[in-house]
Amino acid sequence: MLIPANVSALTDQLIATVANIYLNAPRFKFLKRRAEDILKANAHGRTDQFAVAHQLEGLQEKFQVLNRDELADALRIRLTELNEHRGSCFPEILSLLLQLADRPAQLSTVERIGSSRPQEHVKPLTWTDLDVSGSAFCEDDIWENVDYGADSSDDLSSVSSDSDPAPIPQTPIVIEENYVVPDELFSSGEDEELVTSIKAARFWRDENNIQNHGISTRTLTELQIVRETIFMLQGLPTSVFQRLEQRIGVDRRYKIEHLSNETLFSLLQSFSAIGSRIDILRRYTQIPRVIPYIQTFHRGIEDRLASFDRYLSTEHAKFLSQAESVSVSLLQLYEDVSRESKLLLLLAEITSNLGKTSDNPVRCLDLLYDSICMTQATGDDNEFKFLSQLFFSCFETYARPIRRWMERGELENSHQGAIFVRDDRSNKTDLRTLWHDWYSLDESSWLSNAPKFIQPIAQKIFVTGKSMVFLRHLNVSEVQEHTHQTTLTFEDVFPEDSAALCLPFSSLLDSAFGRIVHENHAFASALLRKELDQQCGLWISLQALEHIYLAKDMSVSAAIDHKIFDLLDRNRAWNDRFLLTEVAQTAFATLPFIDVSRVIVRSHKDPSTPQTTPKSIKILQAISFDYILPWPVANIITKPSLKAYQRISTFLMQIRRAKYTIVKQRLHSYPAQAYALRHTLLWFLNTLYSHITDYIISTTSLSLRKSLQTALDVDAMIAAHKTYISSLQDQCLLSPTLLPLHESLISLLDLCIAFADLQSMRASQDSRPEYGRDKFESDDSDSDDDAVPVHGTLHDTQYLQRLRDIRNQFNQIVAFMVAGLKGIGRVNGQLSWEILAEKLEWRRDRG
Repeated sequence: MLIPANVSALTDQLIATVANIYLNAPRFKFLKRRAEDILKANAHGRTDQFAVAHQLEGLQEKFQVLNRDELADALRIRLTELNEHRGSCFPEILSLLLQLADRPAQLSTVERIGSSRPQEHVKPLTWTDLDVSGSAFCEDDIWENVDYGADSSDDLSSVSSDSDPAPIPQTPIVIEENYVVPDELFSSGEDEELVTSIKAARFWRDENNIQNHGISTRTLTELQIVRETIFMLQGLPTSVFQRLEQRIGVDRRYKIEHLSNETLFSLLQSFSAIGSRIDILRRYTQIPRVIPYIQTFHRGIEDRLASFDRYLSTEHAKFLSQAESVSVSLLQLYEDVSRESKLLLLLAEITSNLGKTSDNPVRCLDLLYDSICMTQATGDDNEFKFLSQLFFSCFETYARPIRRWMERGELENSHQGAIFVRDDRSNKTDLRTLWHDWYSLDESSWLSNAPKFIQPIAQKIFVTGKSMVFLRHLNVSEVQEHTHQTTLTFEDVFPEDSAALCLPFSSLLDSAFGRIVHENHAFASALLRKELDQQCGLWISLQALEHIYLAKDMSVSAAIDHKIFDLLDRNRAWNDRFLLTEVAQTAFATLPFIDVSRVIVRSHKDPSTPQTTPKSIKILQAISFDYILPWPVANIITKPSLKAYQRISTFLMQIRRAKYTIVKQRLHSYPAQAYALRHTLLWFLNTLYSHITDYIISTTSLSLRKSLQTALDVDAMIAAHKTYISSLQDQCLLSPTLLPLHESLISLLDLCIAFADLQSMRASQDSRPEYGRDKFESDDSDSDDDAVPVHGTLHDTQYLQRLRDIRNQFNQIVAFMVAGLKGIGRVNGQLSWEILAEKLEWRRDRG
């Protein structure tokens, strides 16, 4: 389809204006070609002008239906004017305007589009205009009542459309201006005595009062004072009592003839004191509450106020009955009101104290708890029972989030003042940290989020909920069958026909609620321990850790040691993590309880020993074994514990490395000093290693298993394993506080390496005397003066001197260790330290 010339010219102008380019620019042709393609692709026929007209008519009808006649008139006038200047493009323009319209019936106003027609003053229609002579309807009884039933008929079609219309009245009704209705019309004159008695009863009017010395006094009957008192207690405005901010005052101008003013004033003051306390409750109930259990407390106060108001209404009705048996007595009313309002006064005291500590949402439960204990101690059984029932109603609402947490391990989105557990998950999805990092006990707001009677068992509640979360992630079906009691009512604590009322409320509540928490805690903990033992492989994982890190089976560990030590002696790539991982997996594959796919050997450079040489025992710190635990077990055996396992494993490997280097050397025709020193070093290494494995690790592991079997929950299991690994570190001298003793042990192990190197160099000289210039290196900083040169021959004198130096250093370090072990043993009481000290001292004395 060809583009018309006029459209093409308009397109050129549009492109030049929008793109801001010249007509002969290179980009102009490209844009014009795209525009023409779009015009050709979107070519459509003309707009249906009849459809547009139909839409406009419908819009006018819509305006009229919505009672917007002014818009309908304005639209009609403009369409009429538009028809006088009809054009070919008008249907398209009107269709575009209709599509662009946005709720014209709601958003359009005549003021915005101008007045559609001139405003005409409309003269109001009067009866005179309708009937100038005033003779119409003058003879018809148009103001009489109409009998609609006289001519009624079930057939509505019987009404003739051409019946005679009613005549129009000819005389207008004239209304007298400024007409005042006389007072006589409001009273028949027959009840004047009643009106007079009502006016006389208005005793607060000045004309009914007697002036004494310029002071208006009001003498009332005792019945009137009683009624005023009842009104005041109901919270209604009175004349005898006046409400002044937070208290109620007594107007002393009122008196009773047969009662002295001082006595009356004292009695009314007693009533006002009660009314002031009750007004505290009425004001408290007028404030909306947000915290759920406070709403329950609010409703309990309202119910008690309603009961008190019913009592007052009953008393009022009794006084108004004017029965001969009813005596009006203000003193009797005071005794009755004091008895009936006793509970309200207790509640008023609670709300008063609650208002002073509005920042503590659980203060209400604590105050109720204290009031119950007080009323029980004073023997007020009725008040005690009411307050106890109110307390348990509030506690039931308060404990709803706690029940949800203990039953299903879920926290509600909004629990103001309800629970003391903080959700720390945010974006945490690592199940290995579920127990430690997902939830925490909110100790920062402990006092504000836990009532005093819950704080002793809050930790158990917290652990119960975490156990349920753990079980849900394990998909344990028994969680859905949880049927233990989680609610607590008055009847649960004080069953009928029992002697429980004689026991203290605090003890009974602690026992009842503690029993509920204990049952839920025992259920969740026992189920979780069962899953950890049988399904998650806790014991199998502990067994695997003992073999991987603590070298429980030397037949397996020896294969790994020999490969590492051999590569190290040959100065090959001994710390290749891929090679070592393969060696470790091959060695541990013989043990069925170890998943070798979880065994990884990592190689890293220890930043604490940047200058470690291959001849130092510290070089073994560059590798570490890692065993990836299942996520449930990883919550029990945490990352810090695995780090401790790795440190112990490295220390044991260092001892084995020192022994390996000495045993590897074979002594044939050497002096006795070399044989003695070799025997002493081997004895030291064997004594140290057997002490760690046969005594420390064996006894401590046995104690761990007993502790895990008797643990009540996961927290106890974690604490038992933490104690176990901490004890291992301490007894192996790996804790930071025992660093000097550990460094002494490392020095002794380095002496063993130095002795083995000395023997290796001596053997090399003896076997190849023509090449007696083997390299000799010593890492002992205390004997640098006696060090043998790198290129030189090790003479017998130098060899013997070196043996003496090694032996002297060994004795000095052993003496230091013995003294240190005895000292810390006496302070901290570790028996293993004293045993090791005695073993080392025994050999030193006989060395």
